[in-house]
Amino acid sequence: LTLKELLEAGAHFGHHTSRWNPRMKPFIFEEQNGLYILDLAKTLDQLKKAVACIQTTIEQEKSILFVGTKKLAKQIIIEAAIECGEFFASERWLGGMLTNMATIRNSVKTLNRIELDLEASNPGLTKKELALLAKRHRKLLNNLEGVRRRNSLPGLLIVIDPGY
Repeated sequence: LTLKELLEAGAHFGHHTSRWNPRMKPFIFEEQNGLYILDLAKTLDQLKKAVACIQTTIEQEKSILFVGTKKLAKQIIIEAAIECGEFFASERWLGGMLTNMATIRNSVKTLNRIELDLEASNPGLTKKELALLAKRHRKLLNNLEGVRRRNSLPGLLIVIDPGY
């Protein structure tokens, strides 16, 4: 990655000046037409640090959890995580995803049990019960699809928020 590539990608355009965050001051090159222009040399340095952090996590054989629940980020998050063989949360951040693995594991067990029930097409269930089961399955699958194989806490969280 070069400064020229960052410039061509438009990585130098920051937020409107009304969305000021004082912690970003060292990375701002100038203000132009109500927009902050970012210092691409410093951006490149920070990207290199991020890559080094990711490499360290991988070398330590720890998992990475990609998080992005905004419409603009969802598909990119899913594709990147699957391509890397890592985990993702693209629909909704569930409470306890980092602090209460037991609850998440129980939800995954419930999801697996519902899938078995739906595959068996249990004749003992009414149409209404099957519809409710299918609805619950969709909801659990949407929220847990990217973390259902996870057995431990991730070593790194990568959060993408394009609206920030």
